[in-house]
Amino acid sequence: MNDAIRLALQACRRHFTTAIVFSALVNLLFIVPMLYMLQVYERVVPTRGHTSLYMLTLVLLIGLVTMAALDTLRSRLLVRAGVRLDAELARTILETTLGRPTQSGQRNALQAMREFDVLRQAMTGPAVLAVLDAPWVPVYVLIAFLISPWIGMLAVVGAVIVILLAIRNEQVTRSRLQEANQAAGLAYSDFESTVASGDVVRALGMRDAMVNSHLSQRSTMMRLQTEASLASSGVTATSKFVRQFLQSMALGVGALLAIDGKISPGAIFASMFIVGRALAPIDQMVGNWRSIIQARGAWNTLNGLLDQSAPDIAMTQLPRPQGRIEVEGLHVTSENGQPILQNISFSVKPGQVIAIVGPSGAGKSTLVRALAGALIPNHGLIRLDGADQRNWDPQRLAEHVGYMPQEPALFRGTIKENIARFRNRMGEDPAQIDTDAIASAQIAGAHELIQRLPGGYDQQLGLNGRGLSAGQSQRVALARALFRGPSILILDEPNSNLDADGDQELLQCLHQAKARGTTILLVAHRMSMMPIVDGLLIIQDGRVAAYGPKDEILRQINAKKSVPAPTPAPSPQSGVA
Repeated sequence: MNDAIRLALQACRRHFTTAIVFSALVNLLFIVPMLYMLQVYERVVPTRGHTSLYMLTLVLLIGLVTMAALDTLRSRLLVRAGVRLDAELARTILETTLGRPTQSGQRNALQAMREFDVLRQAMTGPAVLAVLDAPWVPVYVLIAFLISPWIGMLAVVGAVIVILLAIRNEQVTRSRLQEANQAAGLAYSDFESTVASGDVVRALGMRDAMVNSHLSQRSTMMRLQTEASLASSGVTATSKFVRQFLQSMALGVGALLAIDGKISPGAIFASMFIVGRALAPIDQMVGNWRSIIQARGAWNTLNGLLDQSAPDIAMTQLPRPQGRIEVEGLHVTSENGQPILQNISFSVKPGQVIAIVGPSGAGKSTLVRALAGALIPNHGLIRLDGADQRNWDPQRLAEHVGYMPQEPALFRGTIKENIARFRNRMGEDPAQIDTDAIASAQIAGAHELIQRLPGGYDQQLGLNGRGLSAGQSQRVALARALFRGPSILILDEPNSNLDADGDQELLQCLHQAKARGTTILLVAHRMSMMPIVDGLLIIQDGRVAAYGPKDEILRQINAKKSVPAPTPAPSPQSGVA
């Protein structure tokens, strides 16, 4: 069990312990109606004792009211345990999910909170109540033996049959339910992704195609769920049949024993009651087996997710980096093991501007993502001011790194919140946040643009930052990268959606950042950024093809272009004498 889950469960220990105690009291009070029947048949009826009947009825009422109150309190305790578990574990899951490298295990990470909610809700459902009642099955069986050995044997046989049916239910449904849950998770994730890109779907006439795709996924999900439900329904129906039949048999056997004078008439109905109660928890577990399987799958998923995360330790607070970057033997592979980057090594001095260029698919974006800490490389080192990137506290390091991805990746919230990296939700001074956000927008050349918007800095953006054009989103993302003057600025095609005027404003922004001593790495496809560049890093097929001062690399490229192609030698079969 993962330590985070273990600690969260320990925090809920009092809730579970009290729920177990209340379960014991509830199950003891379940015997009150049986005792009431016995006393009515054996004492009240033969003696015509009205007073005894009134007193017994009062005791029964008190017992049933107490049992109902304890049952309510037990359910409320389990609900509170779910709330406590959410308070203890939700932050850890969210931090782990957002801190995972996106190149591996992404689907499990995206499903983490959904799985957690499945587990939390299962803790308050009928399945967990059946689990709490199950340890009392032997007690009811023992009471059945006290009534009569034959009634006890009937209860034992019934319990064994129902347990065997539960095992059979596990065998026929486990794999099917797991496959159905995986298919459901895939269908939901893909549908959420499609909805988020709904405008692109409509614009490209992909609606019918995506509808067919999602219906196909849902068809697979429904087929697997139907197979699991059909397989389980037969076992569930058989379990109910066995319980009802054995309850009736207990009544018949009790009547036979009463005829022979071996038990009292009141024990006839007590036998039926006690046998039914002995089988009820197991029968209830069989009926709720699907939720048990889902909860177990969610438990395994969360354990796997948290086990793969790095341990949360207090790291030494290193000083603000000056901007020196050293990359040593960097390797990054895709999910299927294909190499994306191979043996990347280079160094950047503080205050330098390095342009990363190369053909599409060469691995440039993957490289800057690794440099920004957005993904974890498979091998190699990234050093900042000589310190391994892994020795930095990621949250603290991110305060000194400005990263602008290829896609702006804005979030639901105001423009100011996006620029300020949502620092307002960390309890920081609102006035200082306003000042820093506006300053960053001014440097990025986005201040005038934002002020012309209907809501200005307080304009609310929708899901995925919707509400701005591509160029406006890119300007806001640049302002976010410049927030509070980072030491290192990493930009992935920052001018892909900018016009000529935007290019000039971007160039002016980079000049200001460079003047402050900021180290800048930018993926560039346009020559308009060359005037500010100090060095060129050429990536080709995931490797460093060339790296050095800009003028030197450009001379090498021009020299290769100016070399005439060799003239092929005449072939012996050409007929030349």
